[in-house]
Parts: sequence; structure tokens; C-alpha cells
Amino acid sequence: MSAPSRMISDLRSRLDSKTALTVLVLLHSALTCLSLIKVATFQYYISFSVERLWIAVIVAASFSVVSLLFVVARFSFGYFVGFYFYTMILGFLWIDVFSYYSYEQLPAGISAALALVLFLLPVLFVRAPLRQPFVLSNAHFEHLLTLILAVSMITIAVAATYNFRLVSVDHIYDYRESLEFPAAVRYLTGWVSSTLLPFAFACYWLLGHRWRAALVLILLLLFYPITLTKFAFFTPAWLIALAVLSRLLEARTAAIASIFVPMLVGLVVIVATGAAINSIPGRYFDIVNIRMIATASSALDIYNNFFSSHPLTWFCQISVLKPLMHCPYEVQLSILMHDAYDLGKLNASLFATEGIASVGIYLAPLTALASGFVLALGNRASAGLPPRFILMSAGVLPQTLLNVPLSVALLTHGAALLFLLWYVVPRSVFAQERSADGGAPDRARPAKA
Repeated sequence: MSAPSRMISDLRSRLDSKTALTVLVLLHSALTCLSLIKVATFQYYISFSVERLWIAVIVAASFSVVSLLFVVARFSFGYFVGFYFYTMILGFLWIDVFSYYSYEQLPAGISAALALVLFLLPVLFVRAPLRQPFVLSNAHFEHLLTLILAVSMITIAVAATYNFRLVSVDHIYDYRESLEFPAAVRYLTGWVSSTLLPFAFACYWLLGHRWRAALVLILLLLFYPITLTKFAFFTPAWLIALAVLSRLLEARTAAIASIFVPMLVGLVVIVATGAAINSIPGRYFDIVNIRMIATASSALDIYNNFFSSHPLTWFCQISVLKPLMHCPYEVQLSILMHDAYDLGKLNASLFATEGIASVGIYLAPLTALASGFVLALGNRASAGLPPRFILMSAGVLPQTLLNVPLSVALLTHGAALLFLLWYVVPRSVFAQERSADGGAPDRARPAKA
């Protein structure tokens, strides 16, 4: 083993110890709260007051005990998703202390905390592999990757006939509201950009096919002028960052670092420079600390306020159920929030939609538990695959799940499709040279058929 490889191996082992993980998750909890203090200076709908700071500190410190679950749990798809949701709920509990919106704040906070704990139990600890009566051969697996590339190219070509506009990130909102795609194109766009291409990138990268991995990144970038979303613009860079992090760190540490490091950089830069929000440092802080993290937490605050005085949906917002039942709302929840609060189309996670909006705060923990068992299917479908591959191929989904309902993530963004792909992947396709934490590969290469 070369000296650099030995150093990387030592670093991975040290940072994956229980002591190091404990320090890291507690630092992350503190960072989340400090970031929200700064966010409150830019976002009027997120409040902060020194007078109530001691209450917020007690609440955050007490809830941070939950983060110790990530010290004892092994890595899985649910671990990756669960840590992002932990960050979101911690952020909401902090915001809830200072909120100027009117709702039952103490019951709402207790409900959110209990909902996360019940959600984490299945997504962290349900890991038993599914039986595999059908598994692709290595040769058919290679054909599957080629098919994914072909479908992706066709989808991009067809979607580009409806919209292909090269504009800066600052001006995407001038055009995005007018975008219209047929349902089939809309679903294919979501599946390809959120699931199929990240899956293909992880496969090609770990199998050593760097040129094909680069082609995947180019295809992903082509979705930006089609969909005009920041998400599409930054996805290639995000996948590269996950590839680097998972090379340097074990999967658990990499999952935590994937949100801790960007948030830390944003806070340090904005505090050190004292920059305005429309400056380059301010834009980074806006994209990462505000839009990527704080907005998902704030959505719970806003949904609690709205549905404390409006009828619940009882899941009628799900498109397949809406024609079958009475629904008090004709428009999507995101549009409903836009009309009520003028904060843009406010999509939200399963804790807000399948939880607060559908059944209210007292039953929301039960829907969180059910959602946890649904997402735990991803753990079972991916059992036996290298943790690094799971992390990279699912790289887009945690951020997606923070911002859309579970039903939308499963169907429109293709999370269910990713579970199926994991299920049929031949476990022999990755030959691991080095493994830890249940098989985290340092590098993978094609196995002989």
C-alpha cells in the first residue's frame, strides 16, 4: 500500500470512530442553529430574539441527543436520508421557539420531534435484504447502463423541443413559470435527472469508466436550460463532491460531511466578509444555508400556521386520490402556500405534507413512521451493495426529499425506480479492494462474468 493510500485509510478509520462521529454530529447540531441565527438577518419570515435564546438552546441541546443514533447505526440509504431530515427537524425546533406565526407551538414542536424519532427507527435499523429471485447478469447490467444513457439522451432531445433557454441563474424565475411539458416528458425528466443519471454516474465512476461518467455529468447539466432550476445546475458538481468525499471518508462520515461542510463554508464566508446577500459570498449562503437547509425547516413553521386554521387534506393532494374523495383545495399545496404567504411556490417534505397538511400535528408522527418503513425498502433493496455506491447513486434524493412530498419523490423523481435498480444490480459487479463499515469500497472494478 502506498503512503498516500495508507494516510487516507488511517484518516477514514479515525473519523469513523464513535468518538469522532459523536463530536461531528454535535458540532453539526450547533452549526445548524448558528446558521439559522444568521439566516434570520436576511429572511423576514425566520425570526430570532436574544430574549428567547436560552429556550432555543435548551430545546436544541435536548433534541441533539437524537443525533447519537447516527453514531451507533450502520450506513444505509436511510442513514443518508435520515441525517438530512434530522437537520431539517432540528432547524424547525429552533425556528419554532422564535416564530411569530400563530399556532400551537409547543405541541407542534413535540409532534415534530416525535415524528423524526419514529421515522428514524425503520430507516436506520430495518436493513434485512429482500429475496432476489431475479438478478441481472453482469453483461445485462452493462446493457442496462447503455439503455439508461440512450433513454436520457432521448428525453433531453424531446424536452428541449418544449424549452431550451440559456439564461443566468439570477434570471431563471423570469421564464420558469411559463414552462409546460406533457405529463410523460415531465415524469421522464424527473426520473432521468434525479435517479437514472446519478445511478449511471455512480456505476461508471466506481467501475473506472471515467469518460462515460463525464458524459453523464454533461447530460445532467443539459437539464438546466430545459428545467431552469438551480437544482439541475448544481447537480453535476454535487455528484463530484460526493465522489470525492466518499473516497476520503467512510460512508457515514461522508454523509454527515456532505451537509456539514457546505453549511460551515457558507456561515464562515458570510460572517467573515460581512457581505450582502446579493454578493458572491451572499449568493453561496443563500443557495446552501438558506434555500438548501433553512427553507425546508421554515416550511414546517409555515405549514403549521396555515393548517392550524384551515381544513386538513387527508391526503387528497395526492393526484391519484384527489378524484376519489372530497378535497377542500383545488390547487397544489405549493400554490396554496404561494397565494397565502407570497413566498414563492413552497414545496415541503413528507413531515409537512403527508404529516401536518394531511392529518395534523397529533397524527403526523404516525405518518412519519409509515413513511420510514416505505423508505426502509431502499435499505433492503440495496443490501449487499457497497456503501459508497449507495451514497453516490442516491446523492440527489436526500435534497429532493427535503423539498417535496414522499409520494412525489417516489413517483415523479423516481425514488421507487432507484429501489428497483438497486434490487436487480448483480452484487458481484463491484470487486472491492478495501472495505470497512460493512463493505465501504475504496475503489471498485468490473468483476469477471
